[in-house]
Amino acid sequence: MPTAIDVFEKARNHERIDQIRQAREQGLVPYFRILEGQAGPVVTMEGAERIMLGSNNYLGLTGDARVKDAARQALDAYGTALTGSRLLNGTVPLHEELERELADWMGTDDALVFTTGYQANVGCLGTLLGPGDTVICDSGDHASILDGVSMSRARIRPFRHNRLDKLEAMLERSAGDGGGVLVVVDGVFSMEGDVCDLPPVVELCRSHGARLMVDEAHAVGVLGARGAGACEALGVEDEVDLRMGTFSKSLASCGGFIAGPADVIDFLRIQARAFLFTAAAVPAAIGAALAAVRICRSAEGPELFARVLDNARYLHRGLSELGFHVVAPTPVPDGSELVTPIVPLVVGDDWQAVLLWKALFDAGVYTNVALYPAVPRGGALLRTSVMATHEREDLDRALEIFERVKASSGT
Repeated sequence: MPTAIDVFEKARNHERIDQIRQAREQGLVPYFRILEGQAGPVVTMEGAERIMLGSNNYLGLTGDARVKDAARQALDAYGTALTGSRLLNGTVPLHEELERELADWMGTDDALVFTTGYQANVGCLGTLLGPGDTVICDSGDHASILDGVSMSRARIRPFRHNRLDKLEAMLERSAGDGGGVLVVVDGVFSMEGDVCDLPPVVELCRSHGARLMVDEAHAVGVLGARGAGACEALGVEDEVDLRMGTFSKSLASCGGFIAGPADVIDFLRIQARAFLFTAAAVPAAIGAALAAVRICRSAEGPELFARVLDNARYLHRGLSELGFHVVAPTPVPDGSELVTPIVPLVVGDDWQAVLLWKALFDAGVYTNVALYPAVPRGGALLRTSVMATHEREDLDRALEIFERVKASSGT
């Protein structure tokens, strides 16, 4: 006898189907646009030149000759793929070199490289946590963190974004849950670009006996004198238990890592399903990431970090002066501000955000659109981001386009 419900129905009648249909009919879909060349400061996209303000290529290293040469050398040495998991035939010397380099850079005992950043979070959280444990997450945490928690079947206690009083309340409630407690926060939150206030988070975790994990995906290669991330920039490296990072942002490749105590990393190495049951990254990706890490750790690194953050300040100031609602940088106790390469422009209404994106796209600027559920309802924004390799002429031209679009649309 056939089942009463067709599982395909959710695909045919979901809440956004009419919105997507209308957007397609009017050429307003902002996603899956076709890039026709390298991901530089100015790109060719769908037949036209556009200023790229929607990339995570923060240091611009995807086009660096040394990174491309390292990828080419790895390709020549090991071929196009390793055709197996790291556990079996998928580990090559480049993996071990990269893991040693990352552990040294992060100042941890060890590091473990995963095929993607998503798998690093899912593999770590899904392995370390169990049904008896509690995870406390910022509501702005990346989706991969929430998916890892779901896989673990641990109890989740979310708290309102960056609200330390809510974090403290969740820590107090977790005392009676009966298992281990792990707090997980982003170092830099991917949509709004704000930085987690880590010192008081560390204090709260310590006072309640909880472990702390920081997702540094958007902070590694950007923040801190060594570029080691928000933990370094805020002086809490030695007090954070686990740190996660990706290669797909500043490090010009694809993959992810977990850095932390040797015994924990070794446990993940033999137990993390997202590590054991997937193929190792293609050798070119590992070679490129290793070269990018070494550039970050060279004398050139601080110059690149300074350049990308200086470009972010310039774009932020320019957009603010044009009258756009731009998310403010994160203030720190010494009176200064922590700037990140992410410069979000808040619009509010989903449809208005898409219309603004389309006007900018047609005029020659590519940005990212963040709609619910990537952001809260009524919090639609254009997520702009800069690279160290953007020249001032690029940013000035982009600001001129923003000004023209604003004048013509009345935004």
